[in-house]
Amino acid sequence: MTGDEVRQAFLKFFEEKGHKVILSSPLIPHGDPTLLLTNAGMVQFKPYFLGRETPPCPLMASCQKCFRTTDIELVGDSSHLTFFEMLGNFSVGGYFKEEATSLALEFVLERLRIPKERLWITIFLDDDEAFDIWRRKGIAEDRIIRFGEEDNFWGPAGDSGPCGPCSEIHYDFGEEVGCGKPSCGPNCECGRFSEIWNLVFVQYNQETGGGRSPLSKCHIDTGMGLERTAAVMQGKPSVYETDFFTPLIGLVSRLSDKKYGEDDNTDNSLRVVAEHGRGITFLIADGVLPDNEGRGYVLRRLLRRAALFGRRLGLERPFLTKLAEKAIAQMGQTYPELVNRQDFILKVIKSEETRFDETLSTGLELLDGIMTGASSRVRNKITGKQAFKLYDTYGFPIELTQEIAEGQGFSVDTESFEEEMEKQREKARASHRFELAAKTGIKSELNMEKTDFIGYSEFKQKSIIQKILVDNKAVDNINEKQKVDIILAKTPFYGEMGGQVGDTGEIIGASGRFTVTDTLQSPQGVIFHHGYVAEGSLSAGDEVEAAVDCERRLDIARNHTATHLLHYALRQVLGEYVQQRGSLVMPERFTFDFSHLTAMTQEELDEVQRIVNEKIRQNLPVYDENITHKQAIEEGAIALFDEKYGDMVRVLKIGNPVVSAELCGGTHINATGEIGFFHILSENSIGAGLRRIEAITGRGAERHINLRLSSLQEMASKLATESENTSDKLDNLITEKDIQQKQIQELERELARKEAETLLQQAEVVNGVKLVSASVPIARPEMLREMADLLRDKLKSAVVVLGTIYEGKPAFIAAVTPDLVKKGYHAGQIVKKVAAAAGGNGGGKPALAQGGGKDKDKLAEALKLVRSLV
Repeated sequence: MTGDEVRQAFLKFFEEKGHKVILSSPLIPHGDPTLLLTNAGMVQFKPYFLGRETPPCPLMASCQKCFRTTDIELVGDSSHLTFFEMLGNFSVGGYFKEEATSLALEFVLERLRIPKERLWITIFLDDDEAFDIWRRKGIAEDRIIRFGEEDNFWGPAGDSGPCGPCSEIHYDFGEEVGCGKPSCGPNCECGRFSEIWNLVFVQYNQETGGGRSPLSKCHIDTGMGLERTAAVMQGKPSVYETDFFTPLIGLVSRLSDKKYGEDDNTDNSLRVVAEHGRGITFLIADGVLPDNEGRGYVLRRLLRRAALFGRRLGLERPFLTKLAEKAIAQMGQTYPELVNRQDFILKVIKSEETRFDETLSTGLELLDGIMTGASSRVRNKITGKQAFKLYDTYGFPIELTQEIAEGQGFSVDTESFEEEMEKQREKARASHRFELAAKTGIKSELNMEKTDFIGYSEFKQKSIIQKILVDNKAVDNINEKQKVDIILAKTPFYGEMGGQVGDTGEIIGASGRFTVTDTLQSPQGVIFHHGYVAEGSLSAGDEVEAAVDCERRLDIARNHTATHLLHYALRQVLGEYVQQRGSLVMPERFTFDFSHLTAMTQEELDEVQRIVNEKIRQNLPVYDENITHKQAIEEGAIALFDEKYGDMVRVLKIGNPVVSAELCGGTHINATGEIGFFHILSENSIGAGLRRIEAITGRGAERHINLRLSSLQEMASKLATESENTSDKLDNLITEKDIQQKQIQELERELARKEAETLLQQAEVVNGVKLVSASVPIARPEMLREMADLLRDKLKSAVVVLGTIYEGKPAFIAAVTPDLVKKGYHAGQIVKKVAAAAGGNGGGKPALAQGGGKDKDKLAEALKLVRSLV
C-alpha cells in the first residue's frame, strides 16, 4: 500500500464504524498557550475531552498534520521526523478500552492484513484490565509487555490537559533485523520493532502544576503514525525509504549528484535536506513566517539547517524552492492549502534562503577559525560572545552552532550566550509564552450558559438581566454611577471578538438606565455589557430593553464588510497566497494585517482601492450561511489560521455569484453599496513578511475627504488660484524659487570674490607667515569655505581664518597651504582654539578645518587669537 492508500483506508474504515471524519487543524494551534505547534492528533479535540466544548460527534477520526521540535538535531538518522501525519480515532465519552482495542485489531489485521504473529503489545505497568482485553482478543500473554509511566502513560499535549495510560501496538520486523539479545523486545532501540499505533485511555486531567484529577467521562485518543505504518506496509526498515520520501531524496540526489545508500554521512545529509524541505513547506503553508522568536524561529532554524546540510552535499546555490515544489506536487492533493499558497511558500523560502546564503560561507569560516584558535583549542569551548556573533551577524541559530561544534568535539557556552541575547532584547519574548491575554479575564471562568445573541438582525431587544457583576462578584442591585458588568438572557449587543470592537448603547429598565461603554465576550460565548448606571437603579431579574447605538454599529459594519472586500482585492492584485493575519475593526477606521513579503507599490494600492470601490458601486448582496466547517472549506471559504471553528460555521458571502466567502462571526451591512466609499490611508510593515493597511469607509471616509478638500481649498486661496490649478501653481512657484536660489548663490559667490579681493590687501606677515584673519558678512558656511579656498590659492603660502554669524551663532573656517602644513601649522588645532574662545568646538584636517561657537558677541575676540596662535 502507498502512504496515500493507508491514509484513505484508515479514514474510510472509521467512517464506516460511525466516526465523523474531521479535517486536520493547522500546525498553529488555536487557543492553547502551552503549545508552540500542533504536536499530536488530539490537540484540536482537547476542549472536548475537558468538557469545555461539545464535539460535533462523540466518535471522530482524523489525519492530523503534526510538528515536533524536540529532536530536530536528530533528524538525519533513519527514523526521526519533525513534520509527520498522525492518523487517529477519538471517542468523547463513548466507547472505551474494550471497543478501542477491537477496532484497532480489526483495522490492523483485516484492512492492513498484517499477520497477528508480527504484533506485540505494550501496556501500562498496572493496567490489568488492558492485559485481559488484549489476551481475550487473541494476543499471546508473552507478547503483552508491561512498561512504566515513561513508556506507557501518555501525558497531555502541552503542560496540562487530558492524559492516561496507553497500550501500544508494535510491529516485529523479525529476529534477523534485531540485536539478537535475549532481552530484545518492544522499545528496544535496535530497529527490530516499530511502534505503529498508540491507544491512549484518557482518564485524567493533568494540571499545570503536575497534579492529576479524574475526568467525569473517560475518552479514547489514538495515534497511528502514517509514515511508520507506510514503512511496515511497504516492507521498509526506515520511513525515509517509503514513497513519502523517496521522491524528495531522489531530487536532492540529482541536484547534488550524490547517490543515496553509498555513504553514511551523505545519507544523513540527504535525509536532513529532504525532511526539512518538506517540513518548512507545511509550516509556511499554515502561516508560520521566519522570525527570531517562537514558531518563526523553528522555521528559520529548519530552513538554515537544511541549507547547511545542502552545502555539505556540494549545493552552493539556493535549492530549497525546488524541494518545496516537489513536496507540493506530492502532497497537494491531500492538503490543497499547499497548492493554493504555492507562490507565497516559494517566495518566503527563496527570500530566507538567499539571505542566509549570503552569510553562510563567512559564518562557517569564522566558526572554523574560532575552533582552530589557540584559546578555543585549549578549552574546547566556544564562548557565548562568539556564538552570539554567529547568531546576530551571520544568522546561525545557536542550535546549529552547537551541532557543528559538537561534531568537532567542542561545546558552546549557552549560558553566556543567553546573557548576550538578554542584552540585545528591548522587550520580553512574548511569543515564547503564548499567553492568552483575554480582555474578559477571570470572567471567562464563570459557570454560565452562552448568551443568546440576536444582533445580526436586531438593534433593540427586550430581555431580562440574568446577572450583575461588580468586580467579578455577583450582586442583586446596582445604583447610580456604579460601574458594573451586566449579563442579559438575550442581547443585540455584539461582544468584542474576531478583531471587531464591542457595541455601545443603553439598557433601560422601569427604574433605571444603564450606559453600555463596551461589550465583551468570553470564550464560552457569555456576553458582558460593561458600563455604568446613568440614572436610577437596576436589579437582577429586571425586564429591560437593550438598545445598540445604531449609527456606531453601522460604521463598524461598513468597515467590517470592507475588510472582506479588501482581502478579495489584495488576492486579486498580489496573488492567492495573501492571507489575512489579523484585523481591528472600529467605527472610525480599520486595520488589516496580511502576509506579503514586500511593501506594496502605489500602483498596487491604487488598483486594490479601485477594485474595492468597484464592488461597492455594484451594490452586491451581503448574506450569511450556517453550514458545516468541512462543507465551507470544500466550497472554498477562507478561514483564519489562528481561529478555532466548531463543526457548524457562519460563512459571510458577498455577491451572487460569490465574490468573497469567509468564515466570520462579525456584523455586516446588507449590500456593499451601504459602505459608500473606501479609502486607503496607509500601508506599512509590522514584521517579517507581514504588512498592515489602514483604511476608512462611509462617514469616516466622508470626513477625511471633506478635510482634504478643505485644506486644498485653503491652499488654493493662498495661492490665488482655483483648486484644480493648485498643483501647477505650486510647480511654478517651486521652479521660480529654484531659479532665484541659484541667482542668490551666484550673487553670494560674486560678493565673496570681491570680499576676498579686499582681504588680500589686508594680509599681514607674522614671523614670516602670511596671515588673513577676519570677520565677513557671508551668511552660509559653504560660501565661507569657497572664500577661504580662494584666499589660500591666491596667497600661495598663508594661513587663513574666517568667521561669520550663521543662524545666530559664530562659525569659523581655517585653511593652511601645503608648504606651511609641512612646517607644522595645523588648521584643525587652530580652529579648535578659536571656536573654544566663542564657547564652542571645532577640528579637522591640517589643511582645512571648521568649527562653531555659541556666543556671537565673542566672534571678534575669538578671531584676535589667531595672530598669537600663528
